[in-house]
Amino acid sequence: MAGIEARHAVARKRVLANATAAVLVALALAGCASRDQTTTGSTERGYAARPVDQLSAAELNSEVDTLGRAYTRDTKNKAVAMRYAAVLQMNGRNEQSLAVMRKLAIDLPKDREVLASYGKSLAAAGELQPALEAIRRAQTPEYPDWRLVSAEAAILDQLGDTASARQLYRRAIDMKPGEPSVLSNLGMSYVLEGDLKQAETYMKQAAAMPGADSRVRQNLALVVGLQGRFKEAEDIARQELSPQQAEANVTYLRSMLSQQNAWKQLEREERNTN
Repeated sequence: MAGIEARHAVARKRVLANATAAVLVALALAGCASRDQTTTGSTERGYAARPVDQLSAAELNSEVDTLGRAYTRDTKNKAVAMRYAAVLQMNGRNEQSLAVMRKLAIDLPKDREVLASYGKSLAAAGELQPALEAIRRAQTPEYPDWRLVSAEAAILDQLGDTASARQLYRRAIDMKPGEPSVLSNLGMSYVLEGDLKQAETYMKQAAAMPGADSRVRQNLALVVGLQGRFKEAEDIARQELSPQQAEANVTYLRSMLSQQNAWKQLEREERNTN
C-alpha cells in the first residue's frame, strides 16, 4: 500500500510541476526592472502606452505590426526594442522576443533594465542558466533590486535549487514587505513540491495585498483548482475583471489544469487513495 501511495505522490508532483513550470517564471520575471511597462509614445506615435499585460489580443496583434516596423527602422532604440520584445512575448513568440533582446543586450551591455528584460526573455525561451547569469549581471550588490532578487529565485526554483530560491524569496519580501508578486512566487515554489496547502496560504496573502493583479489571482485559482475545488477556482479567476478578461482567465486556468490531463489524473488519484 505504501508503494502505491508513493507512486501517487510522485505522479501528483509531476502533474503539479508540469502545470506550473511556465507560470512561475512568467510571473516572477514580470516584476523585473522594466515591469513590462515600457512606453514608446515619446519616441514613436501610434501604439498604446499601457502595460502590455493589460492589452487585448487585438491590441497585441496591432502593436506587433506597428512596433515591428518601428524596430526595423531603428533596432538600437531601447524603448521600441523593449516594448516590441514584451509584446512578442505576450503573443507567445518567445524566440523572436529573445532575438530582439539579445541584440539590444549586445548594443547596451551595461544597461540594468535591458539585462533584466534579456533575462526574462531567456527564461521564457527555456534557457534558464543563461537567464540566471543575465539577472545576476543586472543586479547591483550595493543597491539590490527586489524584483531581480525575486526573478533570480524563480529561476533557481526551476533549476531545482529550492532552498536557495526560498532564501531569496524571503529576502525579497524583507526588501519589499507585502509585495504580492513575491508572495505568489513563494507560493508557487510550494506548488512545485506538491505542498498545495502551504502554497494556498501564500497565494491568499498575495491576492489580498494592494496591487495584486490578475496574474496573482490566476495563480491562486490554479492552486485552488489543483486541489479539486474547480468551481471556487473559476470564481477566483473571474474576480474584478471585465467579462472578456474574466473569460480569458478561465480559459487560461483550464488550459493549465489540462496539461498532462491534470484534472482527470488528480481526480483519479483521489479516488484511488480513498
